[in-house]
Amino acid sequence: MRVLILSTTTGYQLRSFGDAAARIGIDLMFATDRCHQLDDPWRDEAIAVRFHEEDASLLAILEAAQLRPIDGVIPVGDRPVVLAARAARALRLRGNSREAAAASANKKLAHVRFADAGLPVPWFFEAPPDPDVAGDSRVRFPCVIKPLGLSGSRGVMRADTPEQLRGAIARLKKLLSRRDVRVLRSGLEDSMLVEGFIDGRELAIEGMMSDGTLRAFAIFDKPEPLDGPFFEETIYVTPPDLPREQQRAIVSQVQRAARALGLTTGPVHAECRVGAAGIFVLEIAARPIGGLCSKVLRFSRKGEREPVPLEEVLLRHAIGEDIEEYTREPTAAGVMMIPIPKRGMLRRVDGIESARKTPHVDELHITAKIDQLLEPLPEGASYLGFIFARAPERDAVVQALKEAHAKLRFEIASPLPLVG
Repeated sequence: MRVLILSTTTGYQLRSFGDAAARIGIDLMFATDRCHQLDDPWRDEAIAVRFHEEDASLLAILEAAQLRPIDGVIPVGDRPVVLAARAARALRLRGNSREAAAASANKKLAHVRFADAGLPVPWFFEAPPDPDVAGDSRVRFPCVIKPLGLSGSRGVMRADTPEQLRGAIARLKKLLSRRDVRVLRSGLEDSMLVEGFIDGRELAIEGMMSDGTLRAFAIFDKPEPLDGPFFEETIYVTPPDLPREQQRAIVSQVQRAARALGLTTGPVHAECRVGAAGIFVLEIAARPIGGLCSKVLRFSRKGEREPVPLEEVLLRHAIGEDIEEYTREPTAAGVMMIPIPKRGMLRRVDGIESARKTPHVDELHITAKIDQLLEPLPEGASYLGFIFARAPERDAVVQALKEAHAKLRFEIASPLPLVG
């Protein structure tokens, strides 16, 4: 059998899909706009696409499928979700509708769908990234501005006063005018969402939709406060320190939100705020957790000793297998996305081996390259690396991640000023 992976990246997660596919005897085909970056063995199995040119890209996929039939489709990342939905529908495979996929990738459309379904949403409105919006009568404080299409908290900022809001909007406008954002051609680069700030703790839910029903693989707590002015995620840990009843209520709310978007099939990654005002689903992406972070999830099946990665479960689901017997390992697990402290050139990293020897830490990857220009949020879109830990209790996981991070030393030099 063969599964089509649509992705804008060529890194770890594609290699993990490749390893998982080889273990279970599935062939992979890739649809990407970065064919030249694929490893040689995969290049012959790649379809060159442009995600903003849906019709031409869909035609290329259908032509390839005539020679090498496709049995399942998985989008990796936000940009491919709409094309993945169209491809699944055209190939008569399980998948979401184009409309549902598009709503999941647009923060305003998602808010509208949630509100129409009776789910709690903050006040919100769409506006151009113009600092004059700070004087709009609809604005109340504290508030948050967000680009409609970017992910990973990029461009998300809180403002408590009109002056702060004007500054944040000016900063967002500059970000949205950058070439690396404009080249995405998502059609969402000229607008922002303005909404009320929701007080509470933030959580992420990783799961799978099957015939309109959500199965939650994990609820991730984010123990570091995310109250602004920026919203850089650092630690994900599961299970959360929440009563079972509240965990069930959160999953139920995400289920309602997924149905409100029209999502029926495939992986989902949801973000929530939980506080005195209730359970607010901020967004649901119609794709799995991204990049190296997927390594935090391992699954087992009765009768099998070795755990399997998330990618194997995704592949089995994509070809129609029943994945109910796969359950996340019982131990607590977490990942730290190592934050970038300041803008500059990475010159040196010390303490890696010492950090790896921290009790309960089982992996540490520095993904930033020496002499790479680093940029923190809200403009940045990457991390210095990732630390993974597992332990019997969640608190031990969080402590291990923090201890390992404290042993790392990053030398970041100020970038040279632009000339001319």
